[in-house]
Amino acid sequence: MIVTLTPNPSIDRTILLSEPLERGAVMRSVSTTDDAGGKGVNVAQVVRNAGQLAVAVLPGEHDDPLLLKLRELRVIHRPVSTGRPSRINLTLAEPNGVTTKINAPGTRLDPAHLDQLLDETVRESAGARWAVLSGSLPPGADPGWYADVIGAIADDGVSIALDTSGDALRLAVERVPHLIGLLKPNVEELAELVGTPVDSLHETGSLVAAGRPLLDAGVGAVLLTCGSRGAALMTTAGTWVADAPPVRARSTVGAGDSALAGYVLGALDGLDPGKRLSLAVAYGSAAVSLPGSTMPSPTDLPPLTEARPWTEG
Repeated sequence: MIVTLTPNPSIDRTILLSEPLERGAVMRSVSTTDDAGGKGVNVAQVVRNAGQLAVAVLPGEHDDPLLLKLRELRVIHRPVSTGRPSRINLTLAEPNGVTTKINAPGTRLDPAHLDQLLDETVRESAGARWAVLSGSLPPGADPGWYADVIGAIADDGVSIALDTSGDALRLAVERVPHLIGLLKPNVEELAELVGTPVDSLHETGSLVAAGRPLLDAGVGAVLLTCGSRGAALMTTAGTWVADAPPVRARSTVGAGDSALAGYVLGALDGLDPGKRLSLAVAYGSAAVSLPGSTMPSPTDLPPLTEARPWTEG
């Protein structure tokens, strides 16, 4: 079983345009769909689609459209009542697969609500093999909150994955790196974290050099997603890279979340690091091939690309 924590979830509203987006113009849409969103919510959907048990912890009201969607999807969830609606994130999807995302900041949560989310995560983590902490923090939350959550659940023997950005990511790495089993940045997030220009991270060697300080600090593994280039997995035992298989791009929403879910599914099945990476890339690519915020199932996966070990020089 895995537990996911999404402190700033959303309804993901996708508007499919009839032609490429043109700034300042009047555009026509083909369709509009609303899906349950938020990075941890996406991970829980993928894991559940694969037949594994997932429990999603998140803020929300019983009649909130987000929780209604989760019930429709039969995703087990543990909501914390806040009396406030979920945010709506907007995706403008062009016919060629290019997407433009407009994310709302979310609802400010009281300290008591954040404490309830932490307590609920601690309870669910006691019976889990993995805890996945994902996404941005709600407005006003202490940027060190994820570090606090990690410290609180680490004694349960659960493996911890973290997928966030900015100060929340930086403080978690500074305060509790040895408790993070897996870090999942994309190239831009890694560049910001280590203070390296993103334009300098084009080659595998430069990516590995940027990620190595995280391993030296005590992080167990780094799953670096690189968009259409595939992904890399860095551990103290070695580094693996895998190319993304060719797919028809329809939407990039949730691709990184699906890759993280694929890695965790591989870990639950006891796969070796290279095969976990191959599965992660397959799930990320499958998400790209699906419309809107649709999360992939095993039947959506393209043929797996073999991960190959990388050695310097």
